[in-house]
Amino acid sequence: SLQFDPVGRTQFDERSCDIAKSYLTGNGVSYDNVRLGAGAPAEVRVGARVVVAPQPEGLSDAQRAAAIEAFRLEMDGALEAAGYPDAAAPDAINRPAVIALIAYFVILGAGLYAPLAALLVELFPARIRYTSLSFPYHVGSGWIGGFLPTTAFAIVAATGSIYSGLWYPVIALGLAMAICFFFLPETRGRPIDAA
Repeated sequence: SLQFDPVGRTQFDERSCDIAKSYLTGNGVSYDNVRLGAGAPAEVRVGARVVVAPQPEGLSDAQRAAAIEAFRLEMDGALEAAGYPDAAAPDAINRPAVIALIAYFVILGAGLYAPLAALLVELFPARIRYTSLSFPYHVGSGWIGGFLPTTAFAIVAATGSIYSGLWYPVIALGLAMAICFFFLPETRGRPIDAA
């Protein structure tokens, strides 16, 4: 199923395939989707090893939880045997480069706010300026940005590629750029206090 849950209440533990995809996606493991026969439980192949995800139909909540935990433990062992790291190696992180990259993006974001405010103020007449400025900003930041983690996770779970979730912000940015390029009016010479 599509693992899209904006409120975070769904466990995705009602189907064998969902259990496997939730585990792999949650652990940052890329995978390929391959169809099996109807009714067959999901299989995860790690090298030559095959781990079968539990079939939760007909199990009580306690049995389901125990079966999922057993699957997770078996998957942990299979991934460890295949050489997947349990976590990022802190010694391999280039901390100065990471801090510089984050600072660079913070500077770019901060540099965007002044021209953005000026642009939005000039676009709308004074009588509706506050609402007109607030609404698109909060739709963009709150709704489009707010759904980023949920949507990116659903895309990754559907495709199996840990990088495919990046398409959501890329497409949103491309759409925003196209709208700005083709539909934003020129405000030069327009009085900003006009009705």
